[in-house]
Amino acid sequence: MFDPMSELSGPPPQQGDGFGSGLPPRGGNGGGRYAQDLHSVTIHARQRTFYIDLKESTNGKFFKVSEKSRGGQKTTIMFDVEDLDKFLEAFQEMKGKLQK
Repeated sequence: MFDPMSELSGPPPQQGDGFGSGLPPRGGNGGGRYAQDLHSVTIHARQRTFYIDLKESTNGKFFKVSEKSRGGQKTTIMFDVEDLDKFLEAFQEMKGKLQK
């Protein structure tokens, strides 16, 4: 099973390893520890900003959803792309409860 938290382990990036430059990390097998951003969406809501990122690592694709409150506190969850339909179904169920 994909473990998005594995992206957070390991040594900090070295100069020229491609981290933050849009280039893949150096190393013959492409086995860098940092996920590549594929797409991002920002949602500005009342007192919070939400960031939804689609990322890809050597372990596969995953979503990273972060929330930043006005006070600067940040919360993040990550889940596999295979679970997206489960989240969408849950949101549709919740939306239906609002309309009653």
